Amino acid sequence: MPIRAISTELAPPPGGPYSQAVVAGDFVYLAGAVPMRPDGSWVRGAFADQAHATFANLARIAEVAGSDLAHAVRVGVYLREWNDFAEMNTIFGQYFTGLVPPVRTTLPVALDGFNIEVDAVLYTGP
Repeated sequence: MPIRAISTELAPPPGGPYSQAVVAGDFVYLAGAVPMRPDGSWVRGAFADQAHATFANLARIAEVAGSDLAHAVRVGVYLREWNDFAEMNTIFGQYFTGLVPPVRTTLPVALDGFNIEVDAVLYTGP
């Protein structure tokens, strides 16, 4: 099965030696997206602004990979503050609109300087 890396200037560059996404067979593995603009500047301020920026980055990478977030089968959400869970959950529903909701893990983690990170696995098969 061929594996190919996805790279786009429509989303922030990776923060290290990894791909924004990898397509492997019928799956697209999206690396953790954060609230950063494609030019590398951070989205600061309200949690909602950071969450929308993060989900939009993930959506742009999915599109370049030939898919979209409606094809998500697994999502990982990492929150700096657990009290942002309810707001994240509402915003999440605006981006993950597939007929079958993805499975999801949501964890509080020690993010440094931003409030949310999200990764996902998409299924593009028949």
